[in-house]
Amino acid sequence: MKLKLEDFIDFKYPSDLKFSPDGDKICFVQTEADLENNNYQKFLWIHNLKTKKTYKLTNSGKDGSYIWYDDENILFISNREEKKEEDKKPKTTFYIININGGEAQKKFDIEETVTSFEMIDKTKFAMTIKYDGYLEKIPEEEREEEKDYHVFDEIPFWSNGQGFTSKVRNRLYIYNTLDKKTEPIVNELTNVRNIKIKDDTIYFIANTYKDMMEHYDSILKYDVKGKKIETLIDESEKLSIPSMHILNDEKLIFTGSDMKKYGLNENRKFYTLKLKDKSYKCITPNFEYSLWNSVGSDARFGGGKGQEVYEGKLYFTSTRVKDSFLYSIDEYGNIEEVIKNDGTVDVFDISKNGIYFIGFRGLRIPEVYSYINGTEEKITSFNDWLVEERDLSKPEHFSFENSDGVEIDGWVMKPVNYEKGKKYPTILDIHGGPKTAYGDIYYHEMQYWANEGYAVIFCNPRGSDGKDNEFADIRGKFGKEDFRDIMEFVDQAVEKYKFINEDKMGVTGGSYGGFMTNWIIGNTNRFKAAASQRSISNWISKSMVTDIGYYFVQDQQAGNAWTDPEGLWEQSPLKYANKAKTPTLFIHSDEDYRCYKAEGYQMFTALKLFGVEARFVLFDGENHELSRSGKPKHRIRRLKEITQWMDKYLK
Repeated sequence: MKLKLEDFIDFKYPSDLKFSPDGDKICFVQTEADLENNNYQKFLWIHNLKTKKTYKLTNSGKDGSYIWYDDENILFISNREEKKEEDKKPKTTFYIININGGEAQKKFDIEETVTSFEMIDKTKFAMTIKYDGYLEKIPEEEREEEKDYHVFDEIPFWSNGQGFTSKVRNRLYIYNTLDKKTEPIVNELTNVRNIKIKDDTIYFIANTYKDMMEHYDSILKYDVKGKKIETLIDESEKLSIPSMHILNDEKLIFTGSDMKKYGLNENRKFYTLKLKDKSYKCITPNFEYSLWNSVGSDARFGGGKGQEVYEGKLYFTSTRVKDSFLYSIDEYGNIEEVIKNDGTVDVFDISKNGIYFIGFRGLRIPEVYSYINGTEEKITSFNDWLVEERDLSKPEHFSFENSDGVEIDGWVMKPVNYEKGKKYPTILDIHGGPKTAYGDIYYHEMQYWANEGYAVIFCNPRGSDGKDNEFADIRGKFGKEDFRDIMEFVDQAVEKYKFINEDKMGVTGGSYGGFMTNWIIGNTNRFKAAASQRSISNWISKSMVTDIGYYFVQDQQAGNAWTDPEGLWEQSPLKYANKAKTPTLFIHSDEDYRCYKAEGYQMFTALKLFGVEARFVLFDGENHELSRSGKPKHRIRRLKEITQWMDKYLK
């Protein structure tokens, strides 16, 4: 049966998988689209390893973040209560539910927005809470009127998916259920993440700033009983520290980078930190790979653990070429392969009963899998219908050596119902990042186009993830090496696959892929249609406006508007817009603060000035994640717009 554009509405996405303390059960979140209300519903599910039964635990559709309270009970956040019109204050409500049956019971309320939480004991919880340092200084009776204004005095002043963020921090608190009080642990200028708890000690990563956020982190610990905070690694060490774990009684293990050689995108290395004397050392000086799953898809929803300590080893995901695998590392830096089957390990957890993970296998979108004694087994079947009932095109992988002697990986998808000897219109799809990667896994927009009679081609040019730091490093070279790699890939695909109609090719991409789409239309006329999504057109304007611009552009473009304005302009697609001839669709979201809509406005206006056919579609209330987690109806409209634009010029 033909795949329909709207089929993604029926996808069920598992995420955030965690073992019970005894290791005999797992809980996970399952998300699905609610087209009628144009949002998403979230449920908690349980899988019992002993009985092999998998069942839905909650039914409100409004249940998300959770922890295991004990072996039989789940504590979770839910907004299942109807909010009263007069209740304008933020509130987070916690519920508890027994996994063996019964209704969820309200446990407690926090009169704040809780962003994460961990249990110290059954009466005390460590929480990060959204703290607005600006509003806190406004008298409560004046705060409602203050919503009409945005006042900021630091950068970044806004953040994609969060809105205006000046003086807003994820502040660390301890909440006591006995006296129902929250006690702040850090000052009002400190952001906290990555909370880990052992006995009565809280370990966490923090970043403190005023006026401008830097990218250096500290690791601290807090003695709950003694109410004493201690710095283990200070920000003055100038390390970027994305993650940290308690390895054993004597050491922490963390990932970090001084960013000196390859900048912000440098792959992090592993370090151990001795708790006794606070000394730390790098245990993987020659490690060159990323420490996360960066294989892209528009058919996943939600997060979860990408790293976890078990029996003295840290287990972690890492992207290699086109797949993400699971590895382990011990305190001496010895790395071992754990799960290395094709596809992805998105998130996982580990216990005495083995490893359970959520990931892609073949053209199956994420399901829950077990990995025990070297054997992998699929546990859930939420989306079996997709591979059993729909016509899908298997991406064909090939690699080639480019003109610089570098191996580039690419893929070609034949149209569904392909006929030998026939030529087909073709869409080149370019990923974001640029430090992400394509793989063999399911991508809904591409599968839909293949069902609509298109060949689809895509590749991982230099700048992509999955290989070493040197391959990913295109600082100061955007639009040069990467553009050449993509064009040489297209040449190879056309030569190798005779069904590609070279005279009817379109190009599209989002974020970095939007930048490259803008670049392509100003530097070649080989494409007959383009769809530029959440794009970048002018590095000078981006550096002063977007949430990451002030540091990302300086790093990635090797200069700024004062030190090298010519270099930034040279790498800006807008410079070449006067040469564009390709009819181009622009798609942006009005709350996308990563690639702000003004970037699209500039390119659109330039094309109109020079007589090029162009159309602009702006989505209200959406951000940079429109194609992956935008409102269901908006995601449908987006894909319709792109497909209809391609149909108009390629068919």
